[in-house]
Amino acid sequence: MAESTFDVVVIGGGPGGYVCAIRAAQLGFKVACVEKRGTLGGTCLNVGCIPSKALLAASEKFEEAAHGLAKFGIKVGGVELDLPGMLAHKDKVVKDNVGGIEFLFKKNKVAWLKGAGKITAPNTVEVEGVGPITASKAIVIATGSDVTPLPGIAIDEKRVVSSTGALSLPEVPKHLVVIGGGVIGLELGSVWGRLGAKVTVVEYLDRVLPSMDNELSKQAQRIFAKQGMDFKLGTKVTGASMTDTGVTLTVEPAAGGEAQTIEADTVLVAIGRRPYTEGLGLEAVGVELERGRVKIDGHFQTNVPGIYAIGDVVEGPMLAHKAEEEGVALAEQLAGQKSHVNHDLVPGVVYTWPEVAAVGKTEEQLKAAGIAYKAGKFPFTANGRARAGGNTDGFVKILSDASTDQVLGVHMIGPNVSEMIGELVLAMEFSASAEDIARTCHAHPTLSEAVKEAALAVDGRPLHI
Repeated sequence: MAESTFDVVVIGGGPGGYVCAIRAAQLGFKVACVEKRGTLGGTCLNVGCIPSKALLAASEKFEEAAHGLAKFGIKVGGVELDLPGMLAHKDKVVKDNVGGIEFLFKKNKVAWLKGAGKITAPNTVEVEGVGPITASKAIVIATGSDVTPLPGIAIDEKRVVSSTGALSLPEVPKHLVVIGGGVIGLELGSVWGRLGAKVTVVEYLDRVLPSMDNELSKQAQRIFAKQGMDFKLGTKVTGASMTDTGVTLTVEPAAGGEAQTIEADTVLVAIGRRPYTEGLGLEAVGVELERGRVKIDGHFQTNVPGIYAIGDVVEGPMLAHKAEEEGVALAEQLAGQKSHVNHDLVPGVVYTWPEVAAVGKTEEQLKAAGIAYKAGKFPFTANGRARAGGNTDGFVKILSDASTDQVLGVHMIGPNVSEMIGELVLAMEFSASAEDIARTCHAHPTLSEAVKEAALAVDGRPLHI
């Protein structure tokens, strides 16, 4: 008979859940992870972060082979898309990653209980097909999030798709309409645009990437438009009807006005995600929700002692790395350690090309708070490594306190900035000033020299512009 008593029971095997389970096991707890999906890794590894990055990487290579190598003196003829092969690459990447998590569970002696979990008491989880499981120390809710539906638009994962369906389209649509100008919509729109689709982005607000620094989002839109994306901003979708060949969308200005129609082969609904708490039994055991999210205190505990929550189901950005950090911090707190997460310094990244990355406050937030600041900006057009690689779109912008020079925010768009943002997160964790970054030696020639130059520009003394 399977074990039925554990110290810690984690519900959800995504980035927050599996990392929490592994760290708790490393700290000596007897741990079970309840996951109803047939594989571990949650949305991120199965139908989110990992497969989308596999397609982004593959589509970038296709576009470069077809259109981008001539400038390097490389002649390539007859470039042909093998979409089934590209999708097989994506599937293999997913399989290898989720298999890796299963290996880590075995290595760390985490029990994977396969089935849906429902909390029936402050220390009991009923696992479908397994039975009641007791958690003597903690139950951790880490069930992640699900696609936010658009009222009146039925997702069939064929012609009207969510991010899940958009990862496995059987053919390149002639016209893909993306509803939502956020991270998911722009990334998946980029994939299919590179492969030959006409892409139209319909966004209710007046700009794309609305949570990011305004200058950053405007620059991103200009670059994506140059790449071929069409944008209908300040526009709402009011209806959709299926046709023999695709979908007819009805749209109108968000502020009101005359309706228009858009014909599409495929429509991607990408207006965001919502916490997934369905079937958990939270109401029955008295766990409080706030605006659809599980309400927690500063130590991830709900109002019911012994029940905790992390990741997308609680307040904060719905990001895998945020969930992972919370999972580790909670496991360590359960072991009596003084671990924490600095939610002010969770970086955000958009894996388009060029990439977009940011951490800390935007200029708009600083102005609204009445905080005096200085800004330093450096363009990739003036960076030798960017020129050598033919990737000169974008810039690095550093915002620092006007009196103390402490870095308050960093906003980047350019090549490989997803890898560069970590330096700035670390600097801000240690309360670095722009001067500290400016006086740090950066290797030459590297893209990261743009960071040093932006820091110099805060004080009005960049060297290469």
